Parts: sequence; structure tokens; C-alpha cells
Amino acid sequence: MTTYSAVRTTGIYCRPGCGAKPLAENVRTFELAASAEAAGYRACLRCRPYRVAGTVPDDAPELVCRAVQLIINGLLDEANEDAVGARLGISARHLRRLFADHLGVTPDGFARSRRAHFARRLLDDTDLSIAEVAFASGFGSLRQFNRAMREVFRAAPSDLRARRRRADRLVADGGLPLRMPFSPGYDWTAMLAHLRADAVPGVESVVDDTYRRTITLDGDPGMLEIGPAGQDHLLLRAHLPYWEGVIHVVERAARLVGIDQDADDRTPGAWAPLEIAVNAVADDVADLVRRHGTPVDGLGHGLTHAFPAAAVLADEPGIVGELARAVLADKIRLDWAEPRDDLLAALAAVGVPGPAANRIAWRLGVHRSKSLSSPYAIAAPSDS
Repeated sequence: MTTYSAVRTTGIYCRPGCGAKPLAENVRTFELAASAEAAGYRACLRCRPYRVAGTVPDDAPELVCRAVQLIINGLLDEANEDAVGARLGISARHLRRLFADHLGVTPDGFARSRRAHFARRLLDDTDLSIAEVAFASGFGSLRQFNRAMREVFRAAPSDLRARRRRADRLVADGGLPLRMPFSPGYDWTAMLAHLRADAVPGVESVVDDTYRRTITLDGDPGMLEIGPAGQDHLLLRAHLPYWEGVIHVVERAARLVGIDQDADDRTPGAWAPLEIAVNAVADDVADLVRRHGTPVDGLGHGLTHAFPAAAVLADEPGIVGELARAVLADKIRLDWAEPRDDLLAALAAVGVPGPAANRIAWRLGVHRSKSLSSPYAIAAPSDS
């Protein structure tokens, strides 16, 4: 578990392994960077704690973990804390109380910190303009972006860009390259084996040590490439139709390859939950992709189609159609925040066999008792 150390005498918080050696009596600890920021501390310039993930405390109640997952999924992008509370069956006031008691930050503050941290990484790693960084990180306006960066990092975005180190910048060679940091114990070779075994033909590909897949953003096609890069990070190269909301793409990519999990509990996640569910129940998923997927030309590596949307699959006979129609009717919620028993019951109601339902739950991460925050974004864009 990541624990951030904040020094009362300097007002700075650090990630584990920082070379600073403050007196123990001057140190407070936080499990979330957002909590340290809410308490008035600013990020260390030496260890740059915005580059690592924090986790939800082990003793946090399930409601808090589900709320965190809903925020990561993007519920606060277009809505407010009332919407998060309503999804969980509690008031926004009670939700804020739970966050204050267990995380030390409000739901809005948690979401703002995540956006700001991702934006700081884009300022370091890429040559995107300040405006492009703002919208890629999920901010609704430049004014909102500038205010949040000053609140979290005590500096304007242009000043933060000027501070980046020479080795930070990733030189683009087609697509947008981004680091995906992971904690010790992550095994990319083992994760590739999992991804290769479950790869959807035409949609996903594992060649040598690189995973690739097609995606769609608001109906437009794109491609992701993920491979090894350093001792503490993977490299994601995103080929996207636009950069707005790229924070959402990186968050989901992190979940897909399991770097948002504890070292002892790493499993492959899901880019698109519907894709995982259909792959678990379809007799011939490759045939479904050929018949209903959106063709994507010129990618190579065996990538030919984007996975079909629920609205298209709803006309399929049998369990695939039943599943798609239930998703469209909101009878099955594949949003990573549904309690395990509720998800399994909803899948059983449309005829999904027990082993397949358990497989879906496993890939969606609801086999774990706690949802973890990841180093990345907040929301999920619409996709296939």
C-alpha cells in the first residue's frame, strides 16, 4: 500500500522512497495524495508523488470503495455529488461525511486531485499545449484547469511545464506516448499471458511483448499499444481520433492491464465490460466481431474491427442478445461498482451460467473486496 509522508514544518508531502529525511515527530501519513492536499500540503518537487497511485484504506467501508469507483468511472464529470449518492442509495451529505471520515477529502476534491495529477504528468511527458492538456485531463474550461493546478501544485500550468526535467519528455513516433507507472511486484509477462488467452480475435492482439487493441471513442476508431518500458512503468502509445478526455483512456488502460491493483491481487481487467461479458458467453465471438464490429483498416497485427456496441448485439438471438438488451435497459450494470452478489444475480436472470458469470465478475474486479484508486483518470468515454 502506498503511504504518503507529509512534513508539518515544510508543508510538503512525499511518496515512499523520497530522499528527504524529516524528523519523525514532524511527519503525518496519508494514504491518498488528495487527502494530503486537502490538509494543506503540496507535492514534493524531488520525488513527484503525482506519479504514483494511492489506494483506498483497507478499513474503508464498501460504500466508500464503490463511490471511489464511480468517480473513477466518470460520474462526477457531468454530474455532482448528489448523483453519486443517489447511485449508492445515500444522501450527498452522508457521502461527504463518509469521505471525510475515511479518506480525508470530499468526493469533489478527490476527483479534482486526480485530474490535476494526470494533467501534471501530461505537462511533464508530452508536448501537448496547455489547452490540450486541460481538456485531455477532463477539465471543462481553462479557467477551471488553472484554478485547480494552482490549488494542488501552487503554480500555474505554464510554470509547471517549465519545471519539467529533460528526461521527462517522451518523443512521439506516431500516437501519444504516456508512462504507466506500476508498483513493485508487477509481472508484465504474466499479465500478457492472461491477455493473450482471452484476446478477442480482430479486436485484441499480443505480439512479442506488446499488447494492442482497437477502441472507439464516440463512434470514432482508435488503437492502444502497451508494452514494457522501464523498471517501474509500462509505455502506452495511444492512437486516438482526438485528445480531449485522454485521461479516461489512460485510466481504463491501467485497469485493463491490472496496474491499479495490489501486488498480491493482480488480474487482467477490462477495457469494455460488455466485451468481457459477451466473450464469456458467446459460442463464437470472432464471428460476432466479423458480422457486427466496426471495420478498422490498416492497423496490422491482426486488428481488423472494433467490438460491436450493445445496441447492435441486442438483435442477436440467444444469450448474447439477452445480455445486450439487459445492459441497454440498465438491468445489468457493468460499471465496476456493482456489488458482486447483485451482479451475479442480474447475470443469472438473463441465463448467464454460473462459471461464465464468475468469469465476468473476475475480469471486472468485483471478486475483490476493495476497489483501488489508480494513478490515472476519472471517467469512461462512450465506446463499443
